[in-house]
Amino acid sequence: MNQQEMKELTGTGAVDALVKSGMKLGLGTGSTAIHVTRRIGSLVAAGKLSGIRAFATSFQTILECEKWGIPLYSLNAPELGGKLDLCIDGADEIDTENRLVKGGGGALLMEKIAAYASAAYAVVADETKLVEHLGLAFPVPVEVIPEARLPVRSELEKLGAEVILREAVRKAGPVITEHGNLLLDIRFKDKIDPVRLEAELNHIPGVVENGFFTRIRPTVFIGHAEGTLEIRR
Repeated sequence: MNQQEMKELTGTGAVDALVKSGMKLGLGTGSTAIHVTRRIGSLVAAGKLSGIRAFATSFQTILECEKWGIPLYSLNAPELGGKLDLCIDGADEIDTENRLVKGGGGALLMEKIAAYASAAYAVVADETKLVEHLGLAFPVPVEVIPEARLPVRSELEKLGAEVILREAVRKAGPVITEHGNLLLDIRFKDKIDPVRLEAELNHIPGVVENGFFTRIRPTVFIGHAEGTLEIRR
């Protein structure tokens, strides 16, 4: 399988294994998580799923839900009541203990809110996302209030991080998140403690959220090139 086929395999497999009618679902963002939304949409359209109430973590996911007719709600809506039965999302890195780096698509704030509001959490990824240690290869995003960009950068550098302001690809200037903030992408040269850093980074004034996901360990669905689906609990 190529990478795209692995992504579709894992997204479809997770939905078929976990999603039931009547669920309150958190739907993630990105090139793998989009297959979760598409699979749910196809099952709803076929009459095989009903009563789904969904919360989308980004505009990308909202548009996909609208395309498939998946009912959407705010987490504050009485239909959800601030709680989800299940959240399924992608990841940029997954270590051997199922701890994550997320936020390559810039939606880390809503992704973390959804994940930590869910009774169950699952992650879908292809085998290229597996790493021994987090934060060394793929950058960890830190969402910051624009006015705090330089003070936060200074504090991050004191922690030993290499810091880069994320620049837009088809727009002049930096990436602006859906909540009007900036993203600082950080990497480390040496092995770090992601559990400690997830808490420590959020103590820096001006930081809104960071891309370490360590407080809950998800069930991970991993697509492999030979066409197999691995489930790590």
